[in-house]
Amino acid sequence: MNAAFQIENKEFLLSELEKIHQWEEEQKDLWFWEKIGRIPFAVLDKITPNIVHEVLGKILDEIGGYIQTGGQYLISEENILTQLSVANASSDPLSLEDVASLPLQTMDRVAAKLKDSRTQFATMQGATTGFGGIFTLAIDIPALLGLSLKVLQEMALTYGYDPKEKNERIFVVKCLQFASSDFVGKQAILKDLSQFHTKNGERESISRLQGWREVIATYRDNYGWKKLFQLVPVIGILFGAWINRSTIEEVAEAGMMLYRKRRILDKLEEMEKNTQNG
Repeated sequence: MNAAFQIENKEFLLSELEKIHQWEEEQKDLWFWEKIGRIPFAVLDKITPNIVHEVLGKILDEIGGYIQTGGQYLISEENILTQLSVANASSDPLSLEDVASLPLQTMDRVAAKLKDSRTQFATMQGATTGFGGIFTLAIDIPALLGLSLKVLQEMALTYGYDPKEKNERIFVVKCLQFASSDFVGKQAILKDLSQFHTKNGERESISRLQGWREVIATYRDNYGWKKLFQLVPVIGILFGAWINRSTIEEVAEAGMMLYRKRRILDKLEEMEKNTQNG
């Protein structure tokens, strides 16, 4: 292990778990603008061209396909494994099975790097699609959803979970839902995911996802006031950049924290087993 890393004992993991619990407590409420944002969306809905509505309908089908088969958002596992190997100062190639035994801080370094990289990309993407105002919303919405799913899959791999597995794709969608939910919704999702690292927890979470359409409904509603400002060409550049940046930043943070929590719990469980067997 690199000397810069702290010793990964039970006390260290518990202290890191407590930091995540504090983060969960901070997810207290909708931002003020989010609260009033549900109102203009009703107006926006009436003036939005049919092509945007058609795209939103396709998104519903796409995310359903993603849960069932992985859809079109699969990413390069090899690239993430290489980044983990470099962060761990190792010349040996890694498999996904090897990731679970890496130090938590190695995973955190790669996750933070991915978060910054994807946020910067989202900023440029939002500025580009924001130039055309309402006419590029049909491009921007699926592009942002695709990037959200991509970064969450990357977080899954970074912490040693395989997004090609159906239960992991369910977890990805729950992370997406968490990032765009209000306080009550966040608390319900946290409760739902609290036992996800257990086999029974995975089955229960899948059964509680009452159709993937609820995820898109929440995701779509939260576009309200944000996309309203992007309707004006040129001015939409600034708003588009900021909107997409904040969206991906929130999604990446949620994925990082929720996957990090699972890995810590799995590591603690493994330590407990080793203690009992020892």
